[in-house]
Order: sequence, then C-alpha cells, then structure tokens
Amino acid sequence: MRGDGGNAVQILLLIGGLTLVPALLFCVTGFTRILIVLGFIRTAIGTPTAPPNQVLVGIALFLTLFVMAPTFNTIKDTAWDPLQAHKIDTQQAIKRAEEPLRDFMFRQTRDSDLALFVRLARTREQPRTHADIRTTVLIPAFIVSELKTAFQIGFLIFLPFFVIDLIVASTLMSMGMIMLPPVFISLPFKILLFVLVDGWGLVTESLVRSFH
Repeated sequence: MRGDGGNAVQILLLIGGLTLVPALLFCVTGFTRILIVLGFIRTAIGTPTAPPNQVLVGIALFLTLFVMAPTFNTIKDTAWDPLQAHKIDTQQAIKRAEEPLRDFMFRQTRDSDLALFVRLARTREQPRTHADIRTTVLIPAFIVSELKTAFQIGFLIFLPFFVIDLIVASTLMSMGMIMLPPVFISLPFKILLFVLVDGWGLVTESLVRSFH
C-alpha cells in the first residue's frame, strides 16, 4: 500500500510538473521576444489576421529551438545523459540543467533590471557575483529585459511602415480624398516593401543575432 501510494504521488507530481512546461518555455527562453516581434510585424503591416496566430506561435517555437539549441545541447550533455546512465541522481541533474539556462538568461538580462529585482527581493546579504543571485530573482529580471528588447525591435520595425502611412495620408488629404481610408492605399505598398526587402529574412536574422 505504501509503495502504491508513493507511486501515485510521483505520478501526480509528474503531471503537475508537465503543466509548468509552457510557463518555462515562455519565461526562461527567447520565445517571448520572438513572438512579440512577430506580432509587431503583423500589426505594422496592417494585416491583423495574416499570418494567423497559430502560424506565428509555430514560427516562434521553432526559432526558439534554433536559438536555444546550444543551451539545450549543454543540458543534454551535462545533465540528461549522466542521469540516464545513472551516474547522478535527479537533484544533481536538475542542478546541472539549471546552470546553462542561468548563463543564457544572464547574457540577455540588463544589469539595471537585475539590480531592480535584487532590491525588490530584500535579501539580507547583497549578491556579489551571478552565482549569489537566486533563480527566482533572475527569471523576472530576464522577462522584463526580454519585453524591453522586444519593444525596442518593434519600434524600429514600425518606423518605415509609419512613414508610408504618413505619406499616403498626406497625399490623400492634399487631393481632397478625405472619405477614402488611407489603409486601403497604404496596405499594398507596405506589403510590396516588405516583400522587396526580404522582410522575413531580415527580421529572422536580426532576431537570431540579437541573442548573441
């Protein structure tokens, strides 16, 4: 009975842990930055339903796997493989898997955001090195930094499309065509511009390089 009860508890904990996988994907990888930037592109062009949300999430997911591949490979080599070989226990594997993720988050987190959450944590002893900073402090600082970076990239994406909208609106006003919505005229020009400059390729390259 005790063994059955222990197995039931382990299964329950495993199922509960699986529900945290999406949150971990959003919070400790580059998924948030990539998805927000892709959403900015769609909004800037003026096509709120193209590409659909499912397509954007799929693109963001596989770009995240591409960006995080070195980190995931390190986790596999240092934590997963030794665990499967029974060279380390589960706690040691979790500890080893945590280090590559922490290194990735530290590289992407601004010092100002890190200092903010260190102050908010109100720890008795101020951390002197990255090793002294708890993961529970690092993750929210990383998320805030990712949001800032995503919005900065989104602002740069909006600028050329805003110029096109401004030119079209000014031209229609000067011609007295007030009743014609400018978006009907500017939308084809924005799509044409995005295609001619290979917009998806440029944005993808910029996103990947932003993590390095």
